[in-house]
Amino acid sequence: MKIMRPKQKIYMDHPKVGSVWRENGCSFTVWSPFAEKLEVILENDNTRYPLTPNDDGYWRADIAGLPADTAYFFLLDGTKKLPDPASRAQLRGVHGPSTVVPDAFAWLDKDWKGLPLSEMIIYELHVGTFTREHTFDGVARRLPYLKNLGINAIELMPVSQFPGERNWGYDGVFPFAVQHSYGGAGGLKRLVNAAHREGIAVILDVVYNHQGPEGNYLGNYGPYFTDKYKTGWGQAINFDDAWCDGVRNFYRQNALMWLDEFHIDGLRLDAVHAIWDFGARHFMEELASGVRQLEKESGQRKILIAEFDLNNPRYISKPESGGYGLDGQWVDEYHHALHALLTGETDGYYEDFGEISHLARSLKDGYVYTGQYSKHRKKHFGRQPDGITYDQFVVFAQNHDQVGNRMLGDRLSTVISAEGLKLAAAAYLLSPFVPMLFMGEEYGEKNPFQYFISHTDEKLVELVRKGRKEEFALFQWKGDVPDPQSEETFKRCVLCWDVDRNEDAKALFSLYQFLIAFRKTRPAMQGRIRDSLHVATSENGIVGFERRFLGDHILVILNFNKEAAPYQLPDGKKANKIFDSGSSRWGGQRNADRVHVTQGGSVMLNPLSALIFELS
Repeated sequence: MKIMRPKQKIYMDHPKVGSVWRENGCSFTVWSPFAEKLEVILENDNTRYPLTPNDDGYWRADIAGLPADTAYFFLLDGTKKLPDPASRAQLRGVHGPSTVVPDAFAWLDKDWKGLPLSEMIIYELHVGTFTREHTFDGVARRLPYLKNLGINAIELMPVSQFPGERNWGYDGVFPFAVQHSYGGAGGLKRLVNAAHREGIAVILDVVYNHQGPEGNYLGNYGPYFTDKYKTGWGQAINFDDAWCDGVRNFYRQNALMWLDEFHIDGLRLDAVHAIWDFGARHFMEELASGVRQLEKESGQRKILIAEFDLNNPRYISKPESGGYGLDGQWVDEYHHALHALLTGETDGYYEDFGEISHLARSLKDGYVYTGQYSKHRKKHFGRQPDGITYDQFVVFAQNHDQVGNRMLGDRLSTVISAEGLKLAAAAYLLSPFVPMLFMGEEYGEKNPFQYFISHTDEKLVELVRKGRKEEFALFQWKGDVPDPQSEETFKRCVLCWDVDRNEDAKALFSLYQFLIAFRKTRPAMQGRIRDSLHVATSENGIVGFERRFLGDHILVILNFNKEAAPYQLPDGKKANKIFDSGSSRWGGQRNADRVHVTQGGSVMLNPLSALIFELS
C-alpha cells in the first residue's frame, strides 16, 4: 500500500477525528497532545503505519487501499495498543479493535425539514427494551403504531457503544460508535430514514458530562478529564482546564456528527449541570452556535434540549440576553409536583412537593422553585424564568429516570388507579408545555423499567450493586433491589405490548389518542406565551387553568381528590363540557358522557378526574 493524503473535511477549524473512509483509502486522526509516537495497527496482519502530529496535538495518517471494514488499533508510544477514541464501530465490544465504517447511505428524506420543538409530541424509548428484537429495526417496525397514536418525535436513550449488550446507555465509552447489538450505524440510519418517511422526528440522548467506567480509554490519549470538579458518575470531562480545546472539539464534533451525518433532528443533552465550564464562552453556547450554523447549511431544523437540575433559565435564554441559546429543557419539577399529588409520596426529593400549589406554580412558571427555600436542598433555590416561553419546557408524567430510578422500577400503572392514570395523562398533555411520553405508558404497561448492565469486571459489578442500594436510602420503598447485572432484570423490562388484548389498555390508548389530537388541533392549545394561560384555581386538591388563543377559550379542571368535589365555573361565561376523563368512552365506570351546558354555576367533579370546558 502507498500513503495518500486526500482533502479532509474540516469541523470547526479542526480535522475530523476518527477514521474517514473513501474508495481510494482511509484517513485516521486522533488528538493526543502528549504522545511521543502514534501508529495505526491493522488487526488482520499487524501492519503498522505512523501518524504525523501537528502543532495542535492532532496526529494523522492517510493510507491508500484500505477496505471499508478494516479493523484497527492505535499503538500509543510503542507500548499501549488501544481502540480509537473516536471509533465508529466496536464490533467486538469496548475492548476490541475499532472498525472503519463508511458514511455513505441511501437517504430518502431530502424533503424532510424537521419540526419545531413547539409542535413535538415526544415519545422516549430504550432501543433494547422497546421490542423483543432489541434493535433499531425493531423500533422502525413500530413507527406506524406511534404515528397512529399521534407521536411525531421519538427520543432514543443513548446508543453510543457501551460494555456488553444490556445497558441504559449512560455507561457509553465510545461517543462516535453506535451500539453494535442494536444494529450499528446502518441500523440507526435506517431507523431515521423510516421515521422521516412517517413524519416523525428523531431526538438522540447524548452524554457529555462523563464517560462510563469499563472500556474508557480516553484518558490514555490526553487530558480528556480533569480533577478540578467532581461528578456522581465518574471523572469530570475537561471543558475548561488546561488543554481543553481538543476535548471541546471532540464533543462538538460528536454532536454535529449525529445531526449532520445521521440526519438526527435533535439532541437531548444529559445532565448539563455536570458539564463544568467557567470559561468566557460556555461549551453549551459554543455547541448551540455550531448547530445554528448547521441549520443554515442544511436547511433543516435542529433542536437542542438540556436536562439540568438548576432551575436556571440561562441555558435556554438567547445569547443576546446572556444565555446559552439551547432550545429547551426537561422540567423535572413538573413531574415531581404531579407525582406527589397522584401517589402521596413525599420522601426523598419529593419532600419539596405534595401540595396543589406546587403544580399550579409549575403550570404558571415551568419551575416550582424560583427562589423559595427548598427543604430537600436545605437552601433557597432557582430563579424566575423571565422571557421563556412555554414551548421551551418539556414535561412528562414518567420517563426513564423517574421510573428506572425507583428501587423496583415500578411504573405509575402499578402504583395508582386507572382513573389516576387518565388524570396524569391529561395533566401534562393539556398543559402549555411540550409533552413527552415514556414508552408503554399510553396503554398502561405493567412491566417495570429497572436499571441493568452487562459489565465484565466483577469488581465494578459489585460497586454498581452497592451504589444502587445506597441510592435508595432516602426513600421508604420496600423490597429487594433488583440485580442490575442479571439478564433476568433486563428481560423483565421489555414491553409486553398487550394494547390489543386488554380492554383497559385499549381505553387508555384511546384517551391518549384523543388528548394528543386535541392538543394538535384545538386553537386554544397553541398558545405558547405566558399571557395565553391563566391559573384560575389551585386549592382543595383541585387546579383549574384557562387557555386562550386565536379567539378560542377553554377551561381545564384537574381534580386530585379521591372523592367528588365541587368546582365553581367562571361567572358570566357559558361553559360547554367537551371532555371528561371518567367517560365510559375511556373505560370509566360512571355515566359522564352527557354534555353539560351551564352558566355561572358549579359542577361536581368526580374523583381523580380531568375535564375540559369550552367557554364563550
